[in-house]
Amino acid sequence: MNLSIFFASTLTNSLLTAGILIGLILIFVIENKLIKNHEDTISKTTLVLVYLVTFLIALAGILGIFAIWNFDFVTYVNEVWSGFLLTLEDSIGRIISSLIIIFVAMMILKISKVTLKKIGQKDGPNKRRKRTVARVIRSITKYVVGIIAILSVLSIWGVNVGPALAGLGILGLVVGLGAQRFINDLIAGFFIIFEHHFDVGDKIEVQGFKGEVIDIGLKTTKVKNWKGEIRIMNNGDVTNLIQFSKELSVAVIDFGIAYHEDVQKTTEVLTLELPKIRNEFPEIVEDPKVLGVINLNNSSVDMRVICKTLNEQHYGVERAIRQRIKLILDEHGIEIPFPQVVVHQPKKS
Repeated sequence: MNLSIFFASTLTNSLLTAGILIGLILIFVIENKLIKNHEDTISKTTLVLVYLVTFLIALAGILGIFAIWNFDFVTYVNEVWSGFLLTLEDSIGRIISSLIIIFVAMMILKISKVTLKKIGQKDGPNKRRKRTVARVIRSITKYVVGIIAILSVLSIWGVNVGPALAGLGILGLVVGLGAQRFINDLIAGFFIIFEHHFDVGDKIEVQGFKGEVIDIGLKTTKVKNWKGEIRIMNNGDVTNLIQFSKELSVAVIDFGIAYHEDVQKTTEVLTLELPKIRNEFPEIVEDPKVLGVINLNNSSVDMRVICKTLNEQHYGVERAIRQRIKLILDEHGIEIPFPQVVVHQPKKS
């Protein structure tokens, strides 16, 4: 008889518990749907009230489940709280020491971030180099300070750091054998930074992707092109590199004149007029030079003008000089031909 009562009581309690859980789940589902359907119109106050009511209902449901199974929740909370107070009293020194270490580590990271961020802000010949080295130092500082802080906290709480370091060394060896690509990227990043292959702000081209270096790390490099696309490439993949930021750029302008035009006259006119454009473009560092004829095309005599500019400033200069050449040639009556096809018809006998 007692066994039957036990099974009946257990079944009843289980059904009541299942009913409460199903009710709580339904409440959560309805709440989520209502908030999702009215997220644009619901106010923050109403949202807080909804969350508060849901929390109270969930708490009441949990307490109801405890009551169904005759669980003395108050006694349990008192025991847990008493144990927590005793543990806190015994470990207060360790907790304070750990908090001090964490606080000091955070302050070091914050000071290093603010200090290193100022490096490379002033204009100068080594501005890009300083910015690159500052970013790398900041990254290394973050990892070193973090590791030291973790090991210090572990030692305060009685963990033997010596075996942990030995274990980390063995683990590092195992990971190194299985992650050769990762190690290769780190070594490549080290040589990129310290051999000064390129810096943050330099214009480079890697495997057909050309853009500005916006970040350099020990493992990856980020390059942003003129369309705003950012490519993140592993340092080990930075091969066939073209560096555009080390020397002056050269604007190259090719154009054609008609075969019946005087090449010498065209050269003299352009040599006289083109240097005037330098006053309008401070990025031009040398007067434009007319190199002369570079090709005898089907419909034109092709000529070339070059002009040295500041680094990566030649694109706009090319467009401006090309427009100026058109105006100069029109002004002096020098024809710029368009493609023509000459057809010879046989004479009729």
